[in-house]
Amino acid sequence: MSQTSFIDEIQEMNLAYLLLAQRLLGEDREAGMFRLKVDAETADLLLSLNARQLTQLSRSNQLLCHFASISAQRLQQVTQDPRDQGLSGLHAALLLADTPFERPDERARR
Repeated sequence: MSQTSFIDEIQEMNLAYLLLAQRLLGEDREAGMFRLKVDAETADLLLSLNARQLTQLSRSNQLLCHFASISAQRLQQVTQDPRDQGLSGLHAALLLADTPFERPDERARR
């Protein structure tokens, strides 16, 4: 796959993520903030972006969505869960919900 193709896919992913984020925050702000692991200021900013601004932001060559400080061990617990299929989704949600929120500036200091 060429570099251009990767960048195109990243930009598509960014736009989809931003649209989903706006939808989650618009329907239930608190739940959306929890699921996206964003603070109130970021939530307000995301909700205020118009279509042109969303498109402009999505054109970055860096992924806007990321694993929120999830350790490899936590991901392994989620993906290798031997539980009944009916409970595995709930178990995964509980494991991932336990991941603490970190502001981007806090991550940069580590």
